[in-house]
Amino acid sequence: QPVWRADRPQKGRYREFYQCDVDIVGSDSLLYEAELICIYDEVFAAFGLPVSIRINNRKILEGIANQCGFKDSFRSFTIIIDKLDKIGRDKVIQELSLLGGNAEEAMNLLQQGTLDQAFIQAMKTRLKDETAQKGLAEMEEVLSYLAAYPAKNEVVFDGTLARGLNYYTGTIYEVQAKGVQMGSIGGGGRYDDLTGVFGLKGVSGVGISFGADRIYDVLLELNLFPETVSYSGKILFCPMDANVLPQAFAMATVCRALGISCEVYPSPAKLKKQLGYADANKIAWSVILGQQEIESGQLSLKNMETGEQVSLGLEEIIAKLKA
Repeated sequence: QPVWRADRPQKGRYREFYQCDVDIVGSDSLLYEAELICIYDEVFAAFGLPVSIRINNRKILEGIANQCGFKDSFRSFTIIIDKLDKIGRDKVIQELSLLGGNAEEAMNLLQQGTLDQAFIQAMKTRLKDETAQKGLAEMEEVLSYLAAYPAKNEVVFDGTLARGLNYYTGTIYEVQAKGVQMGSIGGGGRYDDLTGVFGLKGVSGVGISFGADRIYDVLLELNLFPETVSYSGKILFCPMDANVLPQAFAMATVCRALGISCEVYPSPAKLKKQLGYADANKIAWSVILGQQEIESGQLSLKNMETGEQVSLGLEEIIAKLKA
């Protein structure tokens, strides 16, 4: 879906852009937090794009803010923390100091590390605030669901991840591509009462988004697009003259009705051109149709990988491809 932002256009940051969202609304189960991590992992693995899936919890951030004297300025606290990658640690500390809390202590507590039980236990000993403890308990539960999942990409805890939007209430996510300079290519989190803005109170949800434009830019920069787009069709019907096009269309209709994907070359071009099209689009079989084949009922079936060519009736071709 298209999205717009009031911003200065630059690489990876457009005024109009597209994103794909995955949301679960109507449950507060933390099982869905784990499932969304798996979705991110599976999608980017399928792209062949190594990423870092960073997660945090807004309750942990709130607890750190409470512990360090930023309780009354939590929203400003998260907005400043969210600028860490852009302005650096020193300037973040400088801006946090203007809010009146202990900026150095806060930055020391905003830990990054491997998401495992040892890390969470270490955080529990350092964070005494009750809200932070709730956030760590939630993180621990999410981790328990992921224990049996063999992640293909790294999943890390990032205490500095803030996601400046104020409606997030629990787990938050951000995805960064490896090997390229680009902002986040995915993000999201838990929102407990966002639907209340639209008059539907007390409905919890959690969701993530994929930044389609940025993902495209990253795939392009890393040369991860295939040279040719693969085609799932099994058969190309190759008409040798215009008179056999109706029969080719009829045969394709029969095949499609039986679940065999196919297409008909739209004009009686030279056979070399038609077979070249099949090769370029990774079509496994070609059926060569001339007037002689139509009259005899014996069609020339060519294996595009091996070059082997045999004469078979349409029913025999269908049986061979469905075997």
